[in-house]
Amino acid sequence: MIIYKLKFYLFKLQRKNIKIFKYFDDRRIGSIPRIFLSSIFVIFSFYTIPSIIDYTNKQLLKNDEFQNNSKAILAYTLNNKNNGISNDQNLDEKDLLIDIFSLNDLETDTVRLNASTIKQLFEDTDYKLDDVRETKLVKPVALTLLPAEIKMIQNTKKRKEFFIQIVLPLILKENNNIRLDRKMLFKIINKSNNTQLEKKWLEKKYKQYGIISRELSVLKIRMDEIPVSLAIAQAAKETGWGTSRFAQEGNALFGQWTWSGEGLKPKEADGNKGHKVMKFNVLQASVRAYQRNLNTHSTYENFRLARAHFRDKGKDLDSLILSQFLDNYAETGSQYVEVLQKIIKQNNLQDFDDAKLLPSSIELESLI
Repeated sequence: MIIYKLKFYLFKLQRKNIKIFKYFDDRRIGSIPRIFLSSIFVIFSFYTIPSIIDYTNKQLLKNDEFQNNSKAILAYTLNNKNNGISNDQNLDEKDLLIDIFSLNDLETDTVRLNASTIKQLFEDTDYKLDDVRETKLVKPVALTLLPAEIKMIQNTKKRKEFFIQIVLPLILKENNNIRLDRKMLFKIINKSNNTQLEKKWLEKKYKQYGIISRELSVLKIRMDEIPVSLAIAQAAKETGWGTSRFAQEGNALFGQWTWSGEGLKPKEADGNKGHKVMKFNVLQASVRAYQRNLNTHSTYENFRLARAHFRDKGKDLDSLILSQFLDNYAETGSQYVEVLQKIIKQNNLQDFDDAKLLPSSIELESLI
């Protein structure tokens, strides 16, 4: 539209220009006045055309309000399950979220432990980040809620370490779930004939990852882990290391948005307009919803392709490189990426990328 208007404007100027030179020809005016007037015309164009483009852009922005929907995998909310909406591709978004719904309903009356109790729990289980950095083994201490007192920890380093201790097992647990699914997927891919049970499992995963085409190659790209250091960095950024209102009141570790149903309204929002931040009953549901978002939302297709490239080359996932493809996660764009990379580097979060969660079942022992 802008280009069309600009062309039209130049066309009008061109016609006027032609008339001027016809006027010169009729009166036999020499070349020097022509050159002088042409120079004035060129200078005038250089000064006025940018202003015209800027004005046109502003007019278009008034008509088309920009929205960043990259955090909004969910048209539903976890408290509004039966609204029956499906998208224009006949994909019911409830299929994407059914396992998040069930996880979110597990513990609605859970007790919020205070910070001192959690610290004692970590001491009793001998769970220390220094040991994790060395042994790469994490104790399976899964908390359901953040302590309110985390914001009262004055020492910044201790507050950060405390937050990492809380979210690290949750992130590893979800990555373990995906890793088990990938093992099953590759088992199916490597077989010439699949059982009915395997076919039902595949159908479930196609729905869960929003793959209408039922292509195994697409499922292999989408069904994959998020680097631990990247997930920690995003949780830290979105919650202020666990101190934000959304994290405290809604267990929202990654600031995902919803436009319908219940959620936490940003304080600066106007009335019923705009988005809300999704709320969860348990922290684990927030982590799962975050991973499902990155693994299914069209905004993060390049992130998934870059991750698949690492897999194809047999290389470890690099959070600093993959973070470059999350510039649309926040409206600050490239600045958001710079912040994530700074958090990862300053806190040596890549030390946790190859960490393993100590098994709580025989099935999980195969992942260590």
